[in-house]
Amino acid sequence: MPATPYRLRVARPADAAAIAALIARSIRALGTRDYTPAEIEAALLGTFGLDTALVRDASYFVVATPAGLAACGGWSRRRTLFGGDARPDRDESLLDPAVDPARIRAFFVDPAHVRQGLGRLLIERCESEARAAGFSAIELMATLPGVRLYEACGYAADAAVDHPLPGGLRLRLVPMRKRLK
Repeated sequence: MPATPYRLRVARPADAAAIAALIARSIRALGTRDYTPAEIEAALLGTFGLDTALVRDASYFVVATPAGLAACGGWSRRRTLFGGDARPDRDESLLDPAVDPARIRAFFVDPAHVRQGLGRLLIERCESEARAAGFSAIELMATLPGVRLYEACGYAADAAVDHPLPGGLRLRLVPMRKRLK
């Protein structure tokens, strides 16, 4: 079987529906080891999702194949640490690279494309751009399945937190951080 041709590119506004579908597909398949179906569905209402400010900033990327999107993720120079457009507590104010860490945001891989190096490809692009923008550190809020990728890429975990979800549910997330060289 021939290798899938992957192409990393900046996400476009027209990708929004495909990104939303990819995020749902990814967490519904890859998150079941760590989260209940009820937690996943509640998180898809805002905790997991596309923040279109990242698309406007050209700091959100997709890995495309001829058949569609295989992965997505980005970085941000804005204060919001995680969550999509539906989160009411978003803060789009800019970070100061001299004192604030950049943010890694919304990484998801299609279940059919796991273990192909796509997460690492996205991380390397995001870290490179954050470094070029003057940031010396980067942080994120990891899903439990994502912790494994981020640890493999040199991120250090802090104590897990329980993020409130609709319906009185809670979602376990892990804050992580890395110094950029």
